[in-house]
Amino acid sequence: MSEDDVEVARSAGDRPVEVELGGIDYRVVLVESDPEAFDQFYNVIANPIIWFIQHYLWDLSNAPDIRQEELDAWTDGYEVVNRDIARAVVEQIEGRERPLVMLHDYHLYTAPAMIREARPDAILHHFVHIPWSQPDSWLVLPAGIRKRIYDGLLANDIIGFHTSLYCRNFLAGCEQLMGYEVDYDALTVTHPGGRTMVRSYPLSIDAARLERAAEAEEVAAAEEDLLERRRDNLILRVDRADLSKNVLRGFTAFDTFLTQHPEFLEKVTFVAHLQPSREDVPEYAEYLERIEALVAVVNHRHGTTDWMPIDLRVYENFHDALARYRHFDLLMVNSIFDGMNLVAKEAPVINTRNGVLMLSENTGAHEEIGEFALTVNPFDIQEQADAIHAALTMSPEERARRAEGLREVILSRTPGDWIDEQMADVELVAGQGASR
Repeated sequence: MSEDDVEVARSAGDRPVEVELGGIDYRVVLVESDPEAFDQFYNVIANPIIWFIQHYLWDLSNAPDIRQEELDAWTDGYEVVNRDIARAVVEQIEGRERPLVMLHDYHLYTAPAMIREARPDAILHHFVHIPWSQPDSWLVLPAGIRKRIYDGLLANDIIGFHTSLYCRNFLAGCEQLMGYEVDYDALTVTHPGGRTMVRSYPLSIDAARLERAAEAEEVAAAEEDLLERRRDNLILRVDRADLSKNVLRGFTAFDTFLTQHPEFLEKVTFVAHLQPSREDVPEYAEYLERIEALVAVVNHRHGTTDWMPIDLRVYENFHDALARYRHFDLLMVNSIFDGMNLVAKEAPVINTRNGVLMLSENTGAHEEIGEFALTVNPFDIQEQADAIHAALTMSPEERARRAEGLREVILSRTPGDWIDEQMADVELVAGQGASR
């Protein structure tokens, strides 16, 4: 990822590098791929195509166009980088009896099949951190690439997702697109390579660590600045400047709210803390420009000489984000689709004002905490405007009930539970012996 990484990787060769992080020592193997192959892997296939499919982001009347360029990027980029990773994994597990390999996310969909070919005895586990979309969405891809993705994932013994919905979508794809035998009750797929378990493991947050971080001096200084400038009500969003986060509709809903409820003019500020994302991808650079243009329009329409309705900050600052977590009255999470969305879990835990959560029904987090949020359809701008009004006029008793419910559900699980649930299934597979 950096010149320093490249230097360390080349000096280490295939040997692990000792890395200390948070008081724990890790052995890390850095895998270098050809720069052109990596660019095609990351900037042509993984982000603009696979990410778009799994977040339903395509405007299908205009995009994507699968041309020779994309076909070559798949063969000479995505497959090459996956092969580089798979080769490194196979080298590391050489001589180990029934080794466990745990893979993550949409970058490595074909690596499991490559590892399986070399080591049929390995236990392979793959966790997908983003949504798994419905079968029809995958028809964008040529049949050969689609097959490589599904068969690559099914080379795993276990595939994990955040929610039961994503599990069902994946099983449906295996049945409808691949013609494989699916057991929706047992959550398994039987295919030419064997049988694969499909499971949901909702990711939790480390609340204790978050609360410790919120006590830092830098957070206190940011809080002081925030409280000096805040109005009666504070709306907050903390997101990457990603198309899937639905930032434009969120600002349009706020614009609608101010138009319909002028009594809130000069009494509410919408702080949008956006972290830059994938600036090398043209769609993302254009999206950020559209965000900035819309903010200017809304501020011009409703602002005064000493009040701007939207305070847009495009930068990364963890301490500032924590300070804002503590003092929001409404947290807006209106993602188009989201694998989980940990902001929806982090912010309510350390908020001090019984802030209300607006939560898109298309986030993974909604399956767990939707009961205590104001649920919105991410495409329904009027519903989101109404939710803003409902949150800012909600009774203290109702705010407290919802906030306590959120904290109770969120604090009921830890990242340790997330790991333990996966390892329990790994142990189950190990106890069954080879299934391939």
